Amino acid sequence: MIDRAYRVYYYWKTHGTSALQQLVYRKLARKLNASSDSIVEPGTSRKSVTQLSRTRFESLVPLQTYSIPQSNVRRISIVTDSVASGSLFGGVGTALIFAALLANTMNAQLRIITRTQRAQPENIDHLFGLYGIKLKQEVQFKFAAFFDQKCEVDVQKDDLFVTTSWWTTAATLPSVPHKSIIYLLQEDERMFYPYGDDRVKCEEILRHRDIRFLINTKLLFDHFVGDGLSNIAANGNWFEPAFPSAIYRPRQRASAAKKRFFFYARPNNVRNLFFLGIEVIERAITEKVLDPSEWEICFVGKDIPTVVFDGGFVPEKYENLSWSEYAELVGTVDVALSLMSTPHPSYPPLDLAASGAVVVTNRFGNKTDLSKYSPNLLCADLERDALVDALRSAVTLASDAELREQNFRNNGLLGGWEEALGGIIKNLSEEK
Repeated sequence: MIDRAYRVYYYWKTHGTSALQQLVYRKLARKLNASSDSIVEPGTSRKSVTQLSRTRFESLVPLQTYSIPQSNVRRISIVTDSVASGSLFGGVGTALIFAALLANTMNAQLRIITRTQRAQPENIDHLFGLYGIKLKQEVQFKFAAFFDQKCEVDVQKDDLFVTTSWWTTAATLPSVPHKSIIYLLQEDERMFYPYGDDRVKCEEILRHRDIRFLINTKLLFDHFVGDGLSNIAANGNWFEPAFPSAIYRPRQRASAAKKRFFFYARPNNVRNLFFLGIEVIERAITEKVLDPSEWEICFVGKDIPTVVFDGGFVPEKYENLSWSEYAELVGTVDVALSLMSTPHPSYPPLDLAASGAVVVTNRFGNKTDLSKYSPNLLCADLERDALVDALRSAVTLASDAELREQNFRNNGLLGGWEEALGGIIKNLSEEK
């Protein structure tokens, strides 16, 4: 028992909370599938193709649905993994805002279907309160755990389903009419994986011709079209995200305070290039680009290890922030480093630029220049010395208060979600 507890503890320390949670879900799924789908004799180790596939791709298990009579109120159902506080940033928050605005425009009821964790309504209240969204109809919550086939979802004729990933889309496709699915695609999700089965299954969904796609940023839309996904060109639309000034704005700090540096630190999300990032920061400290006597260095993210830089300097860690706490923090940042080894600009660089910071991020594919969002967004090649040089330029720019302020006022970021999504929502609401 002690040995097993130690293994669990070691796995958690090595891989983080999310990875441990998913491991638990996988073990539960295996036990449930073994009991419900067993075809071979008890005590044997043989498994059917179905059993093997379900064990390996448990999150793709279809939604279990049953039909109910049509009601007077339509429903917009969003299908996502979780709406826990740590899951709401960026993409999931955007999906919830889109679904809520669509539901209000259609005078429909919003239903939130989660697959890995039961919803926490207070998190939804916090998000909608922050963005000033008041639902016309009472929100519904449904837990449809992929590891429990007893969790069923009722459907009616005119339901719309907003899916938030390729795996939630794959789980929804067998269970509802394809034309009812709107896949909110906010990254090239193929890039989450090495070349293998996961990537192939993801690509199959991305090339699906019977569903609609809504793409986060024209940059990402152009990437997909340029990569030959003609179905997205034909059945897709794109939008630019919004950053309301009531949430994203510069905050006042004490005049004697150190300047603040922000690093987006997610070591278990490999596309965020945590290890390249800390190498860049180490070099920037060594070369006095970031002098710890003048700069407060903050790591913001999840599952952040304790890092000791040259000279024994240890940065501050910020984890498990609420959305409002995160917004308060980014409004106090002077310079940031936020990496994303995919075509999407990612949210933190845009959050920070919308809040007055100077941000260094990386180029990738057709993501070569983000100055249309803000002149305070600097792109560099994915190479340590190039990123250090970009940080040097960012520090210089941040120190020029007049130019930094002028760049901030020349931001091209949208200020409201109604402006960002209004045309798309209008077209969807007018469909018969």
